[in-house]
Amino acid sequence: MKKLVSIFILFVLVFCSGYRKPYRYTIDAEKDAFYHNNVGLNYLKDRIYYAAIQEFKIAIQLSPNTQATAIFKNNLGETYDFIGYPDMARVCFEDAIKLYGLNFKYYINLADCYKKLGITKTKIGELSKSNNPYDKIILGLLYIQNGETRKGVIILDELCMSEPDLIITQAIRQYLKEVTAKL
Repeated sequence: MKKLVSIFILFVLVFCSGYRKPYRYTIDAEKDAFYHNNVGLNYLKDRIYYAAIQEFKIAIQLSPNTQATAIFKNNLGETYDFIGYPDMARVCFEDAIKLYGLNFKYYINLADCYKKLGITKTKIGELSKSNNPYDKIILGLLYIQNGETRKGVIILDELCMSEPDLIITQAIRQYLKEVTAKL
């Protein structure tokens, strides 16, 4: 009888002990990249700039060459620009545009950066020779920032007329409404 009770207790302890398999953490670089970007944004909100920069860099390394990376690079560029490093911000904004050239905010940030660096006229000269419609966006913004609002509006309006199906066209039209309302 004692053997039977012992076996029964052993059986109960083994099968009813509540043992669970341990949680296995799976690495998902894309998910982790968004996590680090969000942590960086929180640091930025708390004005902890060095930590924010490091988190954005981690996010970029975890998810290189994707559309989301353009967001991470833009966030990094905005942080550099805010703390007074427009030369480092310029690289980030240019990379963001190369990765995803359909976000108008990236172009506005890059134009502001060019203005802070004092290379607006040089860039206008370079971009005037290009036939790429995306170069026309930055060219129009640079003319507007350089005080030649009419010329910039004409370039951006011609772009909207020639490329009405681009995703970015609606944002450009909205920007043009705001700029012409100020005139």
